[in-house]
Amino acid sequence: MTTSTHLLRRRRFLPLFVTQLFNAFNDNLYKTAMVLFVVYTVYSDESQEGIFSAVATGLFMLPFFLLSAVAGQLADMRDKARIIRTVKFCEIILMLIGASGLYLAWQGIAVDEFAIPLMMLALFLTGVQSTFLGPIKYAILPQHLKKEEVLAGTGLVEAGTYIAILTGTILAGWIPVEWAAGGIIFTALVGYMVSRQIPTAPPLGTIEKIDWNIWRASSNLIRGTMHDRQIYYAIIAISFFWTIGAVLTIQFPPLAKNTLMASKEVASLFLAVFSVGIAIGSVSINALLKGTVSARYAPVSVIMMGVFVVAFYLVCRLWAANAPTELMGVTEFIGWPMATALLLCLLGIAIAGGMFVVPLYAFLTTRVAADQAARTIAANNIVNSGAMVVGALIAMSLSFFGIPIAEQLLLSAGMCIISAWLGRRLLNAEREAQSATA
Repeated sequence: MTTSTHLLRRRRFLPLFVTQLFNAFNDNLYKTAMVLFVVYTVYSDESQEGIFSAVATGLFMLPFFLLSAVAGQLADMRDKARIIRTVKFCEIILMLIGASGLYLAWQGIAVDEFAIPLMMLALFLTGVQSTFLGPIKYAILPQHLKKEEVLAGTGLVEAGTYIAILTGTILAGWIPVEWAAGGIIFTALVGYMVSRQIPTAPPLGTIEKIDWNIWRASSNLIRGTMHDRQIYYAIIAISFFWTIGAVLTIQFPPLAKNTLMASKEVASLFLAVFSVGIAIGSVSINALLKGTVSARYAPVSVIMMGVFVVAFYLVCRLWAANAPTELMGVTEFIGWPMATALLLCLLGIAIAGGMFVVPLYAFLTTRVAADQAARTIAANNIVNSGAMVVGALIAMSLSFFGIPIAEQLLLSAGMCIISAWLGRRLLNAEREAQSATA
């Protein structure tokens, strides 16, 4: 029996894994249904669509930047399982808000004046919910798992998360928006019930009082966490990776509609292929490293990711030169020349990305004391979200100034070079630390 299948049979891991799976599924079912509905039904201009997609991404990430320090402190001074249950209960309420916005938009009632702002409010609250879950889903693993199980557990959480993202994303593109409105409420209810089975995870730290000054708390948290060179480079490298991922996912819906002339089902297929690739990469890197937490393959993985981004861009350029005149469904898209090459490039981007990022998350929980793990993840979330918000603003600015979505792909390719340099610096720091302890 492998470590992964062994963990999936244990209560100390399975309920947490399933809770995170439902959470990722619901977030993406809601966000993707909202973005696709607005892009394909409300707007009819590539620039407006690109701006809306960027604003939605930025709004979802903003709570991570603002509240991660508070979330990290809370996770280290309270029972983590209890926090998860509280947050999952709140999800039921916020999904009721989001479902109301989707329903009003479907009915065409005050779409611009009320329905879209209501959906954006729910999206922001979804970001708040994920902010408080973020430090826990990784920090709880060393508390419930053996040391040799942490990398496998981290890989399973990442793979499960992206399988859930895949499922939610596909459904959002295929089911009517009114079904999505009902689905997010049902999923929130089931997720809360599952979360009640997570074993207790009492606090390990000595924090007695939360600093509610978000700027001071964030600054102190980052300074207190990133003095370790391995943690520093892991966090910065993860941040660049997710900025690349954010820019790509912002681009997918308007790119599919305007450059590739593809329907919203195809747009959801793009996001789904991306999620499958991340999941494959997450599991593959664990097999390559044989359970050892190391940045050994980080530089080459992200360089390959950049190569696939450039290939994806070139295929898009060739596609645009002979694009159809009407939106294609999935069947027509799959049969179109170069569709296979396009999807393989996208899959390659995601697999390489998954291989790059998973070991870096394991660094954050295995290179620090157990009572600091949640705060380390929280510091990572602050830096990640800040970088992703900047990425969303850059994408929004490029769309505002009329730069075609396909050309914006080159921004992501360029950022892969910086990520490779950071991965190399992390690998050097890892080897220096090993030499010092040898």
